[in-house]
Amino acid sequence: MKPTGKTKSDFRRLRTERTNAATYDLDQKSSVEIARLINGEDSTVALAVRRALPQIARAIDLVAAGLRKGGRLIYVGAGTSGRIAALDASECSPTFNVDARTVQFVMAGGEKALASASEASEDDTQLARKEIAKRKPGKHDVVLGIASSGGTPFTVAALEFARHRGAKTIALTCNRNSPLERAADFAIVTEVGAEVLAGSSRMKAGTAHKMVLNIISTGAMARLGYVYGNLMVNVVPKNEKLTQRAIAILERATGADHETARRTLEASGNRTPIALVMLAAGVSRSQAAAALRKSAGHVRKAIAIAKPA
Repeated sequence: MKPTGKTKSDFRRLRTERTNAATYDLDQKSSVEIARLINGEDSTVALAVRRALPQIARAIDLVAAGLRKGGRLIYVGAGTSGRIAALDASECSPTFNVDARTVQFVMAGGEKALASASEASEDDTQLARKEIAKRKPGKHDVVLGIASSGGTPFTVAALEFARHRGAKTIALTCNRNSPLERAADFAIVTEVGAEVLAGSSRMKAGTAHKMVLNIISTGAMARLGYVYGNLMVNVVPKNEKLTQRAIAILERATGADHETARRTLEASGNRTPIALVMLAAGVSRSQAAAALRKSAGHVRKAIAIAKPA
């Protein structure tokens, strides 16, 4: 596969690379004026995300379907995009109690690039193919490439490789008709426009893409039943704060008093979803665990399965 990307002249025409007329004299502003300008620009981000909601919903369905069949969600990115991807991926396991391999990230430059700049690796298409090949992408996997410009060679090459291997592929970018969009099955485009600081995609573009990844991962987990209502019922009570959170969730979800919720959580082996099914269906720990296995972890369905006829 040949390296893919935009020419220098194309790059300068990208909306995300343009100079923002509203902030041309940023260095002459007072602190409060700078804060107002940035805040004002940030207020447009949610609208840009809203315009992409149909494509985001499609991504949720695709990811949920893949995970249901044992697939994975694999993010790919470089620089700010890669760091945002790493953040969302790393938060999925503690939030939804899924295997850490279920949501992964591939970062240009590797994990060391999370803390230090590694710009040269963004152009390394050979490294991209090598890194994504390690994950052995297949037909149940969804590979989501993130690049504000839509032209990062590392991300484009990784998506091309994954698609060739049969994975479903999604592009997340801020510019239409990009190489990344062409490499993917479909694209989510959040058109945030010029940044407050020209070209600094850690700002509006980064905010938009964090929003989108939060929606996709949370939406997919909700579709799989790993939440109950709007409660984080798969939380793992590994410390006192999380134990109290789990007890509060059980109280809200079932109407149980604090002591009953606490005792049931303890009886469940400190497994919040098992405790919830026990309380909601009035069954034993083993019955609750069996119902959750039968429902593939879908808490609401497990309650319905476990309830006596």
